Amino acid sequence: MTAFKIARRWFQAGRRIEMQDLATEVGVSRATLFRWVGGRDELLTEVMWSLAEPTLRDAVAAAPGEGGTKLAGALESFSETLLATDYFAVFLRREPERALRVLTTRAGSLQGRMTAAMQELLNQHLDPAKLPMEPPDLAYLLVRVVETFLYTDMITGAQANPAKVGQAVAALLRD
Repeated sequence: MTAFKIARRWFQAGRRIEMQDLATEVGVSRATLFRWVGGRDELLTEVMWSLAEPTLRDAVAAAPGEGGTKLAGALESFSETLLATDYFAVFLRREPERALRVLTTRAGSLQGRMTAAMQELLNQHLDPAKLPMEPPDLAYLLVRVVETFLYTDMITGAQANPAKVGQAVAALLRD
């Protein structure tokens, strides 16, 4: 079993991914593990993207409507699913600073991947000529909207609220 698969299984089980433990499990040195997967933040990013990408894809496929309505519903559903996922909640509670760094900054590539996915969704579901701003900027803004309402408990202490994701996205993407 590869280091990534083991790390993903541990993450989904709510287990903290420790590089030395993972190296031992795989049967390699810690240095070899780092050459294979990069640092802990990079590995966490890969694991989380492997879980988030199909969740986003499924949310878009299941969302009713079209255009901005579809994307608003999809992003609200995506946010609801993430918040309801035990392993994600465990990670956010156990390592809030690392989670915010990996999920919302350039320390991990997750935000960049989400922004690229969002731009692809904009291109697929909306007329670029009718967007309120340039697609790359709007994609980034939509990712930040999702982050804002998903991680608001860690940022401000208020309760996370996926419905606000849908409301904000709908306001931005009025057809």
